Amino acid sequence: MAQIGLLVTELKRYLKAQGMTYATLAKQLGLSESSIKRQFARQSFSLARLEQILNLVGLELADLIALMNERREFLTQLTPEQEDALLADPKLLLTMYLLLNGWPLAEITSTFAIDDAEAERLLIRLHRARIIELLPFNRVKLLTARNFTWRKDGPVQRFFVREVQREFLESSFAAPGEHLRFVAGLLSRASLAQLQQSMDRLAREFDELARRDAALPLKERSSCSAVFALRPWEFSTFTALRRKPGAAAPQRR
Repeated sequence: MAQIGLLVTELKRYLKAQGMTYATLAKQLGLSESSIKRQFARQSFSLARLEQILNLVGLELADLIALMNERREFLTQLTPEQEDALLADPKLLLTMYLLLNGWPLAEITSTFAIDDAEAERLLIRLHRARIIELLPFNRVKLLTARNFTWRKDGPVQRFFVREVQREFLESSFAAPGEHLRFVAGLLSRASLAQLQQSMDRLAREFDELARRDAALPLKERSSCSAVFALRPWEFSTFTALRRKPGAAAPQRR
């Protein structure tokens, strides 16, 4: 019922933004204004009536849900305690990652060594950690944004640097679907800032593609990762060859 209330509230907000009054809506539906007001107040729409109203304003139900979700306050970053809880159990971290990427629970238990009872316990732990909301029949509502970020120098980022980054980069990147470019040069601060903005746009594009592809069957999607990295840096072997401050340069002959 709470979800219906949110949808009705979003519909009322949309109608107001479009300048459509209850009187106008009632006339187009062939109902009295009082009847429409009563249905909105009681949130007593049938699915057919809701679809009828949405057709009048040029919306689909998916559009209304998308508008509602845009107003929800998703977690954009976990607390250190939440990150520690995930790292303490690889299966908990895996389950969170899979749920975030749209895996149904049945696919998780059939693909990984997690039985139904253990999966339910993992969902309860994620619910108690306030990372998901566990609904009846083990349905899940994510409380995190799709593109949430790990804490800078937090538990997961340190784990990433220590374990994941090393394993990820131990590849020739020559297999199908793999790609690596390493470039180096001397850049100004303005150029560095421009590249950072480009990287942010590319990361947003990755997230948008992942969100769009979430509607596809799992067999049509592959687990992919990307690292976008940029920093003022010099190879340590080169740095070791630099002259120490105050050291005299050799005399030219």
